Amino acid sequence: MITTVRRCGAAAYRGGMSDTPFGFGPPDPDDSSRKGGQGDNPGGPGSGGQENPFEAFSQLGQMLSQLGQMLSQAGESSGPVNYDIAKQIAVQKLGGAGFTGDPDPGGAIADAVHLAEMWLDPVTTLPVGATTTKAWTPRDWVDSTLPTWRRLCDPVAKRVSGAWVEALPAEAKEAAGPLLSMVGQMGGMAFGSQLGNALGQLAGEVLTSTDIGLPLGPENTAALVPANVEEFTKGLERPASEVTVFLAAREAAHQRLFAHVPWLRQRLLATVEEFAHGIKVDTDALQQLTQGIDPTNPESLEQAMQSGMLEPQTTPEQKAALTRLETMLALVEGWVDVVVGDAVTDRLPGADALRETLRRRRASGGPAEQTFATLVGLELRPRKMRAAAALWRLVGDQQGIEARDGLWAHPDLMPTAEDLDDPLEFAERLGATPQLSDDPLAQLQETEERERAAREKDAQEKDAPKDGGSASDEGPDEKSS
Repeated sequence: MITTVRRCGAAAYRGGMSDTPFGFGPPDPDDSSRKGGQGDNPGGPGSGGQENPFEAFSQLGQMLSQLGQMLSQAGESSGPVNYDIAKQIAVQKLGGAGFTGDPDPGGAIADAVHLAEMWLDPVTTLPVGATTTKAWTPRDWVDSTLPTWRRLCDPVAKRVSGAWVEALPAEAKEAAGPLLSMVGQMGGMAFGSQLGNALGQLAGEVLTSTDIGLPLGPENTAALVPANVEEFTKGLERPASEVTVFLAAREAAHQRLFAHVPWLRQRLLATVEEFAHGIKVDTDALQQLTQGIDPTNPESLEQAMQSGMLEPQTTPEQKAALTRLETMLALVEGWVDVVVGDAVTDRLPGADALRETLRRRRASGGPAEQTFATLVGLELRPRKMRAAAALWRLVGDQQGIEARDGLWAHPDLMPTAEDLDDPLEFAERLGATPQLSDDPLAQLQETEERERAAREKDAQEKDAPKDGGSASDEGPDEKSS
């Protein structure tokens, strides 16, 4: 199902943190003196139940000291997300056991990918896409995918953290002064904490570099995480080598798409950025919110952020971007499911069971989907993925693998969300155009050339002299002739 990042604003400041605001410690439940009740009085005799002012100053100093230490430990990051903190938290969450040393001493991953590539060759026209094969530890996965997560998360975090500041009146911005910069830095830390916790969980369970359908790792690199594959295999009652080859085939199929469909990688990542740029905050709600904040009471700010009034408003443009992204991810996953099924079903006895296991993993909201939904605002619908697989299967059976794979030649040839709801109609429409079944890209180019020729003809007719024009209107060339 499609979700939005409506709660990203508040969640980013709270994600991975306690309910206590930054720099403040939890209240002491045994301290009854602040309410003027009976019991021990830290102010000492003669204070009349009042708080000792020196203790208040001491607590303020400790608070500021904690805040300074927190900011100094934040690193040099000045963007909307502090990736230094994200990486630190992710690595800490992973721990050290089993995450160091050579993850594949016997070279089983490289052998599995090589075998999978040979099986894929006859069932797709897309050639091998991975020029490098890697066996990653979970920490390697964090290091290798963080640059792509930066591109995915920066636009969302920047808009969420900056939208409410942009909506402030000029007088409020001037009055806040340097405080806005500090809040921005703390916001980057909070986003980094949320991202680090999510990546730490995901790195401990992800199986390949393309588990969520996005090209997270380096280009032309097929990568598996053997430690996680081993854990995944324990409850399957299938040989480890069989599971490894099956996952290697899925990884290799993804890499063929991302390597030989040049527009795909950019389109997927750009759609996330497009969604983020449309984030807006209700300015009326913001003004109402600021009236209820007591600047001397930090808890009032925390309560305000938890109230939901700072949540971004979803726009029609954002919904359209999410639909396009969901459709494209479903098409990627559906194509991989079909191609891998054709490649391994007759060779691996447990292939059908493994395909269904991964489908159910998606349907139950696995770690990849949950992380992607938290950070970006999208969940990949299993229904759409199955519909996409049915469409690719139908097109391949009716038109052949050349026509099926040829649709990736240009984004305008790709099935739409409506086509996923009616795969049969799409396949029939495709079959009604013989040229498309032979060469989809050639048909597209032919259409563009016809349109270009028509535009040129219209322009020439517009510039041509009208009937009845004199010879003098024809120009010097006509006179000389």
